[in-house]
Amino acid sequence: MDVRALLKDAGLAAFVTFMLALPMIGFQTVDVSGGVGITVVTRFGDVAISVVLVFFGRLALSLLQQSNWRLPLLALSAGIALGLPLLKTQAHYPVITWLTVIASAVIAIRAAWLTFDVSGVVGRDESNRMGDAAAFVGRWFGPVFVVFALIFPFLPTTSRYVLDLGILVLTYVMLGWGLNVVVGLAGLLDLGYVAFYAVGAYSYAIIARDFGLTFWACLPLAGLFAAFFGVILGFPVLRLRGDYLAIVTLGFGEIIRIVLLNWTSFSGGPNGISGVPRPSFLGMPFHPNPPEGTTSFHQFFNIDFSAEHRIVFLYYLILVLALVTNFFTLRIRRLPIGRAWEALREDEIACRALGINPTNTKLTAFAIGAMFAGFAGAFFATRQGFISPESFSFIESAVILAIVVLGGMGSQIGVVLAAILLIGIPEFFRELAQFRMLAFGAAMVGIMIWRPRGLLAHRDPSIRLADSAGAGR
Repeated sequence: MDVRALLKDAGLAAFVTFMLALPMIGFQTVDVSGGVGITVVTRFGDVAISVVLVFFGRLALSLLQQSNWRLPLLALSAGIALGLPLLKTQAHYPVITWLTVIASAVIAIRAAWLTFDVSGVVGRDESNRMGDAAAFVGRWFGPVFVVFALIFPFLPTTSRYVLDLGILVLTYVMLGWGLNVVVGLAGLLDLGYVAFYAVGAYSYAIIARDFGLTFWACLPLAGLFAAFFGVILGFPVLRLRGDYLAIVTLGFGEIIRIVLLNWTSFSGGPNGISGVPRPSFLGMPFHPNPPEGTTSFHQFFNIDFSAEHRIVFLYYLILVLALVTNFFTLRIRRLPIGRAWEALREDEIACRALGINPTNTKLTAFAIGAMFAGFAGAFFATRQGFISPESFSFIESAVILAIVVLGGMGSQIGVVLAAILLIGIPEFFRELAQFRMLAFGAAMVGIMIWRPRGLLAHRDPSIRLADSAGAGR
């Protein structure tokens, strides 16, 4: 091992970091005297911490190439990633703490990948090692992840902010799984998916406001209306493919947004709809003083009122909706309609030659994908209590599509990882204000360099044919 070369490489990476961080992080302009002037504040301490993190991170990645260093680095980085959030540094230095945690987690994952080679466990194709590992982890550790998600609100490190962030990530996971039906399974590029998200949100808000129906009564109606609009979109694009399909779906999404923006008497126009009814737990509202004749949640369970009860309920609500979406997608993929979607994705002409009706196949993909977007839109409306057309711009469709593509089209686990990477991590950089999107861009660039086909580009076949030996028997 050439120690001098390793230190030189790490020092060069640290120097590049210093040159970039000095103007971007080291100096910050702030308003003074009520906004009539500005001053420059230096943050050289943050620059030094960034340089140190990059130096040791680069050195650790170089040491991973040495087999005798992998296991110690795995233990050290995993200990830092798991133990640092429990320390008091999270409260005083949240950004630095989470930067260290993320860097340590990346090193730990890489060390585990090199130390415990799972390619021989579930597959022999080197190009599909990460997808095979994800299938292996999902099969054996999926229940563990579900249990962790169930106890997540009650962990000592889970604050109100972290819980809200979990709700946001789960919302995008559900949207990603819904769009995965259209893009990942059926191979139909949809750039207007946010339109169905908006239809579900406005359907719930208007029905609940004007007809007084509960959330549980409005939820299936929101999905039904969104599915109906999915069929409406499907008919004009039956003969379109590729870029032309993407342009039409993009236009459809903008049409929905502009209609909501200008139809003031129906949607409230740019002012949106406020006072959207909140969901209740089996008819018990989360309110300190419920109406006469109504028992609130804390009164029924004889506990002190807390505003976090509603947040925890919303977390479990979106968790259940996301898990139902995942279960439905996994099951329908193995049905004839799911296999027809994948046949359509691979070759439409061959699909037609096999006797599959492309019209019905495309319409069902659009309808089912839109239905899940409608469910997510209804949840979004009841969680926010206010909706407006600004929440359903094209950038939302782009983010959801990026989650599906970067996660690996057709991969359910990949959608979860991409949602955490693209939605969760940039939120931790919110305190850095103007540098928050820098984290988003860095994540995108990193994925393009290391996983250009997506985090988990491997897809297990929906049906396996017996090998020749098995067929002979």
